[in-house]
Amino acid sequence: MSRILAIDFGKVRTGIAVTDELQIIASGLTTVATSELIPFLKEYTQKEKVSLFLVGLPKQMDNSESESEVLIAPFLEKLKKHFPTIPIKRVDERFTSKMAFQTMIDGGLKKKQRQNKELIDEISATIILQSYLYNK
Repeated sequence: MSRILAIDFGKVRTGIAVTDELQIIASGLTTVATSELIPFLKEYTQKEKVSLFLVGLPKQMDNSESESEVLIAPFLEKLKKHFPTIPIKRVDERFTSKMAFQTMIDGGLKKKQRQNKELIDEISATIILQSYLYNK
């Protein structure tokens, strides 16, 4: 089987989560500098079979596009260019950062640990992936 890879795209850094090969369990993988995202994905897809990219879709409360969509559109074009055989789906990512932060609190992380923005991005990607798997 193959994995599904979720991307919580950010201007500076991007959180990444993946499923197991049976596509049952979502796990945080890492956070990478956005400037290194395509090389990271190339290396990862050479080692692991990925059947789908999920990319967060930032929306406003009124369902309109978020201003960060302007940054994501060029990335999506690069993703299609470099990985033409892997489909891309978008997943609503509203509230994922708040949910990630709450997950850290619920998990008992200390205040200093909760300030780790890389961890928040990785957990956000995991939440995006979990919501896709749950609604699949």
